[in-house]
Amino acid sequence: MTRRTAPAPAGPGLADLAPDQRLRRLELTVTRRLDGLLHGRYRGLLPGPGSEAAGSREYRPGEDEVRRMDWAVTARTTVPHVREVDADRELTTWLLVDASPSMEYGTSTLDKRELAVAAVACVGFLTAGVGNRLGAQVLAPDGLRRFPPRSGRTHLLGLLRALLDAPRTGERPAARAAGRADGGSDAPTPGLADGLVGVQRVATSRGLVVVVSDFLDDLPDDPDATPPWATALRRLAVRHQVLAVEVTDPRELELPDVGLITLVDPESGRHREVWTGDPVLRERYARAAAGQRDQVRRALRRAGATHLTLRTDRDWCADVVRHVHEQRRLATAPAAARGGAA
Repeated sequence: MTRRTAPAPAGPGLADLAPDQRLRRLELTVTRRLDGLLHGRYRGLLPGPGSEAAGSREYRPGEDEVRRMDWAVTARTTVPHVREVDADRELTTWLLVDASPSMEYGTSTLDKRELAVAAVACVGFLTAGVGNRLGAQVLAPDGLRRFPPRSGRTHLLGLLRALLDAPRTGERPAARAAGRADGGSDAPTPGLADGLVGVQRVATSRGLVVVVSDFLDDLPDDPDATPPWATALRRLAVRHQVLAVEVTDPRELELPDVGLITLVDPESGRHREVWTGDPVLRERYARAAAGQRDQVRRALRRAGATHLTLRTDRDWCADVVRHVHEQRRLATAPAAARGGAA
């Protein structure tokens, strides 16, 4: 008598990672509070004043230009006021999505690459608007795959499907072997720094740059050293508003006591057997993982990027909403403090 085994469950599809109703609810909840991410409301994202009047506020000595004085409001209130304007230019968003082998790891419902697709869906829906465009570069082991900036829902859904259908590590060796048989040579695997340089080359107009990665590429052993991708990220942040979405998995932060396991480096393929019953080993692992995350956090902060952390074992929608509300609070806190002091 033979026993039939049930087929392995398929991974989450586009409807699971980008559910229309959930993203539509997220859009209604969040986008009205994103001053820097909606058409016609790009204060702090694009340089210089815009052309659409947005009210007046009190004059701040040393910060505001005298030529922006609103003399009508000043005469009426006897308190100096300046005009506020919103830029009325379209937004171009560039995505750099890390699809390296380390992003295929995951011990929860989603792996890190699938969570990256969810992050891309969220950014795409939140930045959608009349005239706004979305472009992407996907960092894969065989090079950078480019998606030119376009607008519209069809373009976004096509990008999401391409990310989901991209071949994984186990599906690539045949293609690489065929390439070598044709006389080709193995090109060096592009790193995160190469991807950031590629984005800087194509993002000619000021806009929003979103980097989705685990940021583990070539991290130095010295926790005080600067990662090789930090310089390229800093250059991007000089011209663009940069959002760094760090994707993590809980097993990258702590090691459970499950006996003897075999660890595999997805980038190099090296194997190592580890006895997880050793509490000293688990403590060292957790301490080293925390040191890596602190190193990434410091590098992103020094580069001037906004940092959003998503985990495979948490609700990514809730994390994005919480992050947007926190950024909104931080953006309005200085003005509120000045008003209270006055």
